[in-house]
Amino acid sequence: MARKRIVFVIVEGPSDEEALGVLLGRIYDRSSVFVHIMHGDITTQRGVWPERIEGRLAKEVQAYASSNHYTRTDFREIIHIVDMDGAYIPPEKVVQDAAARRVTYAETEIRTRNKEAIESRNQQKAANLDRLCGCDSIWGVPYRVFYMSCNLDHVLYNKLNSSNAQKEEDAYQFAKAYRNAIPEFLAFLSNSDFSVRLDYESSWAYIKQGLHSLERHTNLGLCFPKQAAKAAALDKSK
Repeated sequence: MARKRIVFVIVEGPSDEEALGVLLGRIYDRSSVFVHIMHGDITTQRGVWPERIEGRLAKEVQAYASSNHYTRTDFREIIHIVDMDGAYIPPEKVVQDAAARRVTYAETEIRTRNKEAIESRNQQKAANLDRLCGCDSIWGVPYRVFYMSCNLDHVLYNKLNSSNAQKEEDAYQFAKAYRNAIPEFLAFLSNSDFSVRLDYESSWAYIKQGLHSLERHTNLGLCFPKQAAKAAALDKSK
């Protein structure tokens, strides 16, 4: 029997893993899926700019490999799922609001008490994503990055500005609803009005335009073309 290889999935937080971990594990039923929680957004970490981000990601994968006695050849691919957070919106859509208690997202603007900080964050995040969406390998392992816009909660639950407790509860309910309904999960990702059904390169060009990085869009369905096609066929047969 051929040895199972690792599909290394990078997400930003525990609720992201809660929502997608079990579902991805079932999609890759012939592989071993490991969901790696970054506990933060690597594209906005201090000192991480385009010339360093690929090396920073490689260290994450290598650290996991070393601690589990794996080598590069044990990895099949790396899937990196990122929130867009409005990274590509025009600066005038970041609104200075002295009354804002925290950064608040809408599909038309970001409100914040520190407009300069959000604009700086967006500049760094956009520059790093520009680099990553053109990157096809990390540490010699096939790599692709997929987006959730404005964030995972927005795409999966159609909610913005959720608290951590709300994120955890929504993630639990989402995974529970789809854990035995993988074709329906794939159809939800791939055939919804928020699904970007372009080729990979074009899907990234799309999300960088106008306010799309604040609106509800995802290209994650492109990650599972064969499985999504089966789900679409099943949906049509009903």
